[in-house]
Amino acid sequence: MTPADRTDLARRIFDTAHITGTFTLRSGVVSNEYFDKYLFEAQPALLLAIAEALAPMVPADVDGLAGLELGGVPIATMLSQVTGIPARFVRKQAKDYGTCRLAEGGEIAGQRLFIVEDVITSGGAVVDAVHELRAAGAVVERGVCVIDRESGGLANLAELGLTVQPLFTMSELKAAAAN
Repeated sequence: MTPADRTDLARRIFDTAHITGTFTLRSGVVSNEYFDKYLFEAQPALLLAIAEALAPMVPADVDGLAGLELGGVPIATMLSQVTGIPARFVRKQAKDYGTCRLAEGGEIAGQRLFIVEDVITSGGAVVDAVHELRAAGAVVERGVCVIDRESGGLANLAELGLTVQPLFTMSELKAAAAN
């Protein structure tokens, strides 16, 4: 991806998903701006462009892409299409009926899973998922997100032994939109 292509993708994401108002984030922080990831995930061409940009960030030695409920699932699905790596769909908690699985799409025990998330603020949802996946026998050490809100989430995940690489930081999206 050329620098111009990267800037264009950042601008498209910002223009599609950036909204203003008063929003309470999962972390409990109140923000006057929000990236509504469902707005970019619902656009097939934009979702494909995001997956194509993320694909080089996925290591070859993983067994599965672990898309976190709900926003990480469409990204992991499209990224699976682009890379050929199977996807797993990770619930916030295991079902208490039927198969009672934490993750759908295949086994997780003994698998090297690569986290796929949409937006990271504090990293709380990812922390919860990683604890559950590891308890179920998965090896989880790395991942990606589309947007890092630059609010300490990546550092929190690093303390857990998880390296997450963002496609864009919030600062990068804002800079692209300003150009």
